[in-house]
Amino acid sequence: MQDLIIPSSPPLAITVAGQGPLVILIHGLGGDRTTWSEQLTALQDRYTAVSVDLRGYGNSGDPSGPLDFKRDFCADLVAVMDYFKVPRAHLVGLSMGGRVARTTALQVPDRIASLTLANTSPGFDHLEPAQLDAFVQARSAVIKDHQLPADFGYQQALGMMAPGTPENTLQIMAKAVNRLRVGNYLNTLQASTLQDRGDRLEDLACPVHLITSDLDTVYPASITLAMQARIPNATLTRITGAGHISNLEQPEAFNQALTHFLDTLPREADAQRAA
Repeated sequence: MQDLIIPSSPPLAITVAGQGPLVILIHGLGGDRTTWSEQLTALQDRYTAVSVDLRGYGNSGDPSGPLDFKRDFCADLVAVMDYFKVPRAHLVGLSMGGRVARTTALQVPDRIASLTLANTSPGFDHLEPAQLDAFVQARSAVIKDHQLPADFGYQQALGMMAPGTPENTLQIMAKAVNRLRVGNYLNTLQASTLQDRGDRLEDLACPVHLITSDLDTVYPASITLAMQARIPNATLTRITGAGHISNLEQPEAFNQALTHFLDTLPREADAQRAA
């Protein structure tokens, strides 16, 4: 595996493994690219697998101003594709990362070979303005004096993952959450809830694979089934024994479902690493 910085605006940090068609792995609101190591390993024999820190996360640069959820994160994924000089990529997103992947596919459909949307939702159209404000306030109230509590990451991991999740797995997620930069976290939280609205799932034209988990209390399986009913020809995988972070909690089942889906698709032209 290789860590790189893409010289985009802002600079983006990525981890790369393997050679082949490009697969971009996209983290959630509380994650970063380090949460995809099991998938990088699983994909590297047949694909160029890339986990990316979206702007404001991990080792990537900060947004230059207020975040535009759809425009800016779409631009980040396009920058990764352009860096590898490929016309299209397969996108794999978990939670908020699934929403980023989905809205990117609607904005630049010619650049997207397929979508895998794991433990995610169709956006926030179902919430009224007052409900949206309450949603944001509830998730930001724990932050005092612009600082995360010392146990914030661990408590978030416990809340999102299934009971009995091994300690080492909880720690991977907790460390990612604790790397959040508070200003960027709040910026993304507000932008994503206020701006991730109005996307027509019915207009998704690429192959779509949905993944849900039986113990996900953040986005339960009922949300995924409702999405499947709206997306033409979407396939569905149900993972047992996992909560909201299925790629970390049940990596073997997640990787098997992901590679099976990708391997059944027409082969994209091989991605070539930039010199």
